[in-house]
Amino acid sequence: MSKRYDAIIIGAGHNGLVCAAYLARHGLKPLVLERRDVIGGAAVTEEIHPGFRASIFSYLMSILHPRIQADLELKKHGLTVMPSSDMLSPLDDGDYIVFSDDVKKTQQSFARFNAHDAAIYPEFDRYLNDVANVFRKLLWETPFDPTKRDFKTVKELAGFAMRNRKYGGKFFRLYDIMTMSAYDYLSEWFEDDRIKAVLAYYASIGTFGGPKSPGSAYVILHHVMGELAGAGGWGFVKGGMGSITQALAASGREYGAEIKTGAPIAKVKTVNGRVTGVVTKSGDEYDSDLIISNANAKVLYLDLVGRQNLPAEVVREVEEYRTFSTAFKMNIACERPPQYRCLPKALADGALGNWSYPTYVHLAPDIDYLEKAYDEAKYGWYSENPFVSPIVPTIVDDTLAPPGKHVVNLFGGHAPYTLKGGDWKVEKENFRKKVLGVVDRFAPGFSNDIIGDQFLIAPDIEEIINIPNGQIFHGELSLDQLFFQRPIAHYADYRTPLKGLYICGASTHPGGGVSGIPGYNAAREILKDVGKKSNMGYAVKQRA
Repeated sequence: MSKRYDAIIIGAGHNGLVCAAYLARHGLKPLVLERRDVIGGAAVTEEIHPGFRASIFSYLMSILHPRIQADLELKKHGLTVMPSSDMLSPLDDGDYIVFSDDVKKTQQSFARFNAHDAAIYPEFDRYLNDVANVFRKLLWETPFDPTKRDFKTVKELAGFAMRNRKYGGKFFRLYDIMTMSAYDYLSEWFEDDRIKAVLAYYASIGTFGGPKSPGSAYVILHHVMGELAGAGGWGFVKGGMGSITQALAASGREYGAEIKTGAPIAKVKTVNGRVTGVVTKSGDEYDSDLIISNANAKVLYLDLVGRQNLPAEVVREVEEYRTFSTAFKMNIACERPPQYRCLPKALADGALGNWSYPTYVHLAPDIDYLEKAYDEAKYGWYSENPFVSPIVPTIVDDTLAPPGKHVVNLFGGHAPYTLKGGDWKVEKENFRKKVLGVVDRFAPGFSNDIIGDQFLIAPDIEEIINIPNGQIFHGELSLDQLFFQRPIAHYADYRTPLKGLYICGASTHPGGGVSGIPGYNAAREILKDVGKKSNMGYAVKQRA
């Protein structure tokens, strides 16, 4: 016999849990069904070696918005955020560059390499934050359909225009960052390719592109838009990223949400163009007039709903939604963190402030290094010298490893989902050696300190958390896949062609990252549709 709920949410990733908690706060009784035996999606903490736990996929917190943290009382439910050090970028000659939230500190680091770049940096930082503030507000908007001419859409357009009218004069700034390559964008400001690489590095994270690829400038912005407790920067979560989703789940349950694990969905039930419930792979049925999917749009439309239940144009657009990925992740249990050749100099210079060791490092010494890493992948092979971000949460979090031991997360690219003329079953270990070779290049001997590791390439990420191609943003962050084009035209407002079916995950605006904003926005639209009053608005207080 089937059970009936006010709403059913497919997937207990962080956006699904955010959506469930907000719906529950407003009086609905949602059920969250998770295919795995652990909640969290890409924000999970699991054991990788006896006594060692790691944030398996996402690994740092930056964009889980303070508004959501406060609304859902996540601190009360165990969320504790700890600081990260400034980002350290080692160079091949044993030198380094520091990139900090402190503009003067970054300026001083740049000055060691190029006086012009140091002098211009404060102006660049103001300019970039000015653009970022526009996007921070747009994060909360529900994308409209510019092709519609009905009264509802005209009203939505008018509301959007009024809320954002003061930003009209910045159109060309927005256009530049959405269309230019990271290299061209940064070259308008800076001269030194080592300094450009510090910022262009962000354009490569999680994307199949290089710093000279058109449109890559926007990805820099996507990574610097974070607001950690009201200020910019990155931070660690005590207990790993799984602590975020555990806190979200606790908040949702307090308001009446129910969560079931080990419940993979076989199909979404439909009758005459509207949803009626879901069926799990074990045959359990759950009924509701509201189905909200945290799964990737491709999974929802093509696997769970089925092509036969969708308009042909929708099927075609979903099939063309790009999710190709070249990201990899390695979670390492080790004796000690990487011992960078530049570290003694950085400590002697006082470059790390009160930190005795960097928690956050980028390995890619110049623009050519980043571009070559992409160029090899562009032709279907993995990078001989991938860019790598070593992250060491155990510098500040002693809950993840035995005393005196450490966990290191390596994230980078490029390792294409499919190899041209090769097989990952054969090449995975070879690529693993390439990745560790890069770390050893800047921190000699690190490989000898490894106790155990978990190495994940795109097919592994896809298999574990059911993200097509292992695309960490649930879809490329390109201009044609953003705002009213995400995931597809005409259905970017968290609604779908089927009545009662919604999407709340990173396939929707504003995209990937552990922000919770897609879940928030979807909940707002659902509550609006079912006639529930809420204070879930479009505007939020922004930092100065």
